[in-house]
Amino acid sequence: MNYSFLFKLFLTSLCVTALGIYAIQSGFLDVTDVTKRLLPSSTRRVQFSKGRPPNRNIGPFPSKNRSSCSCEGYALNAKHVAVDELEDLQRRRSEEYRQYQLRMGTKMESLILAQSNSPLQYPIQGFVVEPLTKSVIPGLAVHAQKRRLYKVSLSVKKGVLSVDDVLEGDKVEGLGQSELIISSSSLTHLNDLLSRVTYTSTIYHIKSKDLVNFSFEEYEAIFSIEIKRPSVPVLYDPGEDINSQVTIATKTFLRYDELNILIKSIRQFYPEIKIIIADDSLEPQNVTGYKLEQYIMPPTQGWFAGRNLAVSQVTTKYFLWVDDDYIFSNSTRIEKFVEIMEKVPELDVVGGAVGRDQFFFRLKYEEGDEEEGGCLRRLHRRKIQSVPGLDGCFFVDGVVNYFLARTDAVRRVGFDPFLKRVAHTEFFLDGLGDLLIASCKGLSVGHQKKRKQSKYRHFRFPGRKDGRNKLAHHYFKNYLNCIRY
Repeated sequence: MNYSFLFKLFLTSLCVTALGIYAIQSGFLDVTDVTKRLLPSSTRRVQFSKGRPPNRNIGPFPSKNRSSCSCEGYALNAKHVAVDELEDLQRRRSEEYRQYQLRMGTKMESLILAQSNSPLQYPIQGFVVEPLTKSVIPGLAVHAQKRRLYKVSLSVKKGVLSVDDVLEGDKVEGLGQSELIISSSSLTHLNDLLSRVTYTSTIYHIKSKDLVNFSFEEYEAIFSIEIKRPSVPVLYDPGEDINSQVTIATKTFLRYDELNILIKSIRQFYPEIKIIIADDSLEPQNVTGYKLEQYIMPPTQGWFAGRNLAVSQVTTKYFLWVDDDYIFSNSTRIEKFVEIMEKVPELDVVGGAVGRDQFFFRLKYEEGDEEEGGCLRRLHRRKIQSVPGLDGCFFVDGVVNYFLARTDAVRRVGFDPFLKRVAHTEFFLDGLGDLLIASCKGLSVGHQKKRKQSKYRHFRFPGRKDGRNKLAHHYFKNYLNCIRY
């Protein structure tokens, strides 16, 4: 075999290909000419024209497959599930995750690409309709040169299309159906008809989307319609002072000496503010006082169950969460918290510092694939970004147990009562993507000196079994394959 000849042939073909690409990019050759010369007529599926984009599908494209995330160095949560229960649990877990995606609309979003140099005009954002209610689609129009006939079509999947005030002689096909065809010899008349096109959803849902396919000749556009029931506002009257804006909430268990010191310090600086206490002690003691509410729970119901109870009784716009062994001082100013929240209404939680410890963290979450689940890691003292206009404040994913929060926002997330003893990050995990959180300097509360309490410590610090149960819980509830604190 003549290898020298083959090598020369390979180099020649390589050079020709490179020159061809250069000629096309430089405009010396038309892609259409190259296509015609190189391909048989039966294989020419796409026709290009100079100065105009090809007619090709612009979406919606299916979401890309999610790849598994790395759990290297992590403990796999599934390992903490009993072997004889794992198979059934995984089956239930997969089904619950499928239903979660349907409820939350995580599969409604599709990738849609806008075609370049398109003559079609249509709404790309902000078109919201109520379910089962007729609404005019705003902004529909065609911008094109003179033609003998103009013809457009529109189609939807979850509703029907129509045109208001159609006159005799108007060429409109498919009124009240999922596909509508409009034609006219006059562009002005066509656009007048398009300005009266209506959409009515036919499938009831409080929050959904439909996609409209809008086409003219070889051009096609796809845009979305948001179908949504309007929400009724829920407002809190802030009143005239800090006492009508904020409630102080805490959870106690066995630590009445510390609790009474906390209450006394609060009353020194805020004699009129309401205090709410959730108490699941083994033998509850009555705690009384002005504007003080103590809610007795069944014994040892746990940390997060108590938090839920306390927050459920708040009637003010904000609540300040404190632990029962904190102590207020001259530097504990709730008004500063409120000032920040009022200045940035989007904020849901603002954290301070306990003593000199301004604890905060960021959560790194990867969705992973749909079979195994995601990976989560807590990054200590990692900031996201400074809060614009607020010196010393920065966005984070979690803060210390001394924070001011919007009552309605926290209620929407809630505290998981499964977590009885060791739980903190888990609230912020559940609120990831729903709560906007910041940590700010200059907001501090004191911490009391620790006392010897063997009975309290016995309940407060669980054994390894509690830790394993918690990881198994995250495996199902949060669809996490692995987690690292």
